[in-house]
Amino acid sequence: MYDCAKDVLAYHNDEVTLLRSQRTEMRDRRNSNRDRLVNRLESDDKPLPKEFIKQGSYAMLTMVQDQDNDYDIDDGVYFTQESLRDEDGNDMSPRDARQIVCDALKDGRFNKQPKVMKNCVRIFYEEGYHVDMPIYRIRDYDQQYELASGDDWVLSRAADVEDWFDHVNQTKSPDENNGRQFRRIVRLIKKFARSRDGWKAQIASGFTITKLVEECYVADDGREDVALRETMKRMRDRLVVNLEVEHPVTPGAMLTKGSSDESTAFLRDKLATALDDLAVLDDADCTSKNALAAWDKVFNTDFFSARHKEDAAENSATANAAILGNLVSEQRNPRVVDKRGGGRFA
Repeated sequence: MYDCAKDVLAYHNDEVTLLRSQRTEMRDRRNSNRDRLVNRLESDDKPLPKEFIKQGSYAMLTMVQDQDNDYDIDDGVYFTQESLRDEDGNDMSPRDARQIVCDALKDGRFNKQPKVMKNCVRIFYEEGYHVDMPIYRIRDYDQQYELASGDDWVLSRAADVEDWFDHVNQTKSPDENNGRQFRRIVRLIKKFARSRDGWKAQIASGFTITKLVEECYVADDGREDVALRETMKRMRDRLVVNLEVEHPVTPGAMLTKGSSDESTAFLRDKLATALDDLAVLDDADCTSKNALAAWDKVFNTDFFSARHKEDAAENSATANAAILGNLVSEQRNPRVVDKRGGGRFA
């Protein structure tokens, strides 16, 4: 397979993983929402949260760059069960709990006010992304966490997902730097899944992709391109056999909708097309230009070909400098002419 390991890693570092400035801005927005919620609840004499716990791709550090700023930041807010009771000792309904949080987060500076969703309260930002605040209660008798989902309190512990991911990332990755390889492969395949605007509404969710990568990951220390391609192959083959994906920490819960799930079928088909595009890498006469063009096609970018042009220009400049250096050297040190028998020999 033609070696594009450095190019794939460069793509991850430059075009996939979030910039530090983006992370800082998201963290600041998250903290502002937390402060706004606590201050408003306190002033309105409403129940106060016991804690906040970041979750989802934001917590697992698997968010990827998006040209439309289509980011979903999850930040769970946790109340004690006791605090979510009325004066008669009756438990607050999940809908009422979400509404209290939503009302407290409203702010005249928002062009679009927060909205109550089935599993969270959503806060919208002009930049294109949003913050989701799932509401949990901590049960009195066993301290288990329950999510306010629809009309029910559903047993759920989002922090377990982050623990699961961290364990997988540490135990499966062959390295310890740059987030570790498993996390980088998750990011790269999520970036692939979001590489076309028309795919976003049809393809498997980021969490589903993360779980599939965990099942199919092929580590390769030093060859980022091999690890990515082989993981994509295993994911395609796995989805050919079974389109269903189980939740990694909640027994019996599924991330997909039945045995003919359309989102994982869509992912399977796009992986198959991408792998066909990468077949050129196995040709004995594959060139750097052809190899990088194939990766461009997979990720719908010109990043890889641009690197080829930069390398070609740099090599040309180096060659020209060498030629010029030789000419200067010859001018400074002309070759001696030896006359023998009337002829000229140099």
